[in-house]
Amino acid sequence: MNAAFQDWMKTVQAGSENDLSGFLPAADVIPTKLHDAMRYALLGGGKRVRPLLVYAAGALFGADAATLSRAAAAVEMIHAYSLVHDDMPCMDDDELRRGKPTVHVAYDEATALLVGDALQSQAFLVLSEAATVPPARQVAMLRLLAHASGSAGMCGGQAIDLDSVGISLTLEQLEQMHQLKTGALLRASVVLGALAGKDLTEQELSALNVYARAIGLAFQVVDDVLDATADSATLGKTAGKDAADNKPTYVSILGLEPSRALAEKLRLDAHAALAPFGDKALRLRELADLIVQRKA
Repeated sequence: MNAAFQDWMKTVQAGSENDLSGFLPAADVIPTKLHDAMRYALLGGGKRVRPLLVYAAGALFGADAATLSRAAAAVEMIHAYSLVHDDMPCMDDDELRRGKPTVHVAYDEATALLVGDALQSQAFLVLSEAATVPPARQVAMLRLLAHASGSAGMCGGQAIDLDSVGISLTLEQLEQMHQLKTGALLRASVVLGALAGKDLTEQELSALNVYARAIGLAFQVVDDVLDATADSATLGKTAGKDAADNKPTYVSILGLEPSRALAEKLRLDAHAALAPFGDKALRLRELADLIVQRKA
């Protein structure tokens, strides 16, 4: 990563952290335990890939900072809620997330359930108060986030994932699962950032969709590679969990080196999709590189 990109990334990450804190209820506001746990789940950790994508896409179309901050916060709240619920004993039953105890371990299962519920609601509240966007486009943004979060997106992918334990999936079935579970919210991040700036033409939306599909799959392929090769301290979560739980992964189907090769192909596909946008898409290109070349 070059220094300019690193500086931009740190600026967006720090700004997102500050915005997220401001968009959450204070820990001393009743019900204090719930609000404290919401802040525990959302603040002080994570790569903030989704906010980075929001801001990078927003840069294509001159989106204003106020709208981008709300779009970025909303999508990150949805992501954080999904992690809290995914980690619970009824799902993946994990005890480590972002290098610290998961919410149900640090608090309790009932609180973790409510944290996820409350973060989901807070996401739509925050996005609904983006006052600088025309009403029709704001509704489109809300609809996009709802669709990406629900049974046709993230939740649907998680349902397929849970039903696939111990089952041999084809590569096509695995891709479909991850396009829903991970890809839908990454696509929403890109398109939300763009919509914060303008109504999109069919050509613009199509190019962004191709880019988002490529990075969404690449993100999961790299996750599977890291789960098989990195340790828990590096990942900030339990390493080797997918293999231990007998879950289908790109590594289990393709093997390690073919999975790495697939991630690289998807990186190049993402770059190619951005060609119509020229130099204005630099940050999106750099984020595709980050997603594929990351070590954690």
